[in-house]
Amino acid sequence: QVRLVESGGGLVQAGGSLRLSCAASGRTFSSYAMGWFRQAPGKEREFVAAINWSGGRIYQADSVKDRFTISRDNAKNTVYLQMNSLKPEDTAVYYCAAEPWGTGSSMLNAYAYWGQGTQVTVSS
Repeated sequence: QVRLVESGGGLVQAGGSLRLSCAASGRTFSSYAMGWFRQAPGKEREFVAAINWSGGRIYQADSVKDRFTISRDNAKNTVYLQMNSLKPEDTAVYYCAAEPWGTGSSMLNAYAYWGQGTQVTVSS
């Protein structure tokens, strides 16, 4: 069982930055791949970025490449999403998720555990 708690969301102007954190409970955090997803009002939840268990492999959606960076600190049981050059279309609830295989995936159904989400709003 893994419990995930996101933080760091908020209101920011276009072009600004935010850093999301996701703190995980449980001693097996370092064996999970971690992902970030987002869901805008009226839209389906979509993949943002993922990182494998060791941090050695990263996957990103084309829409966030060169702007967002995923990282993890296994000693702190935490995964991060650094978001730069934010755009109004990045406005969404952002969720972190844990994938038990450890490899990382862009597929929602690969993830067994989900956080409650944190709101990110980017004003124009």
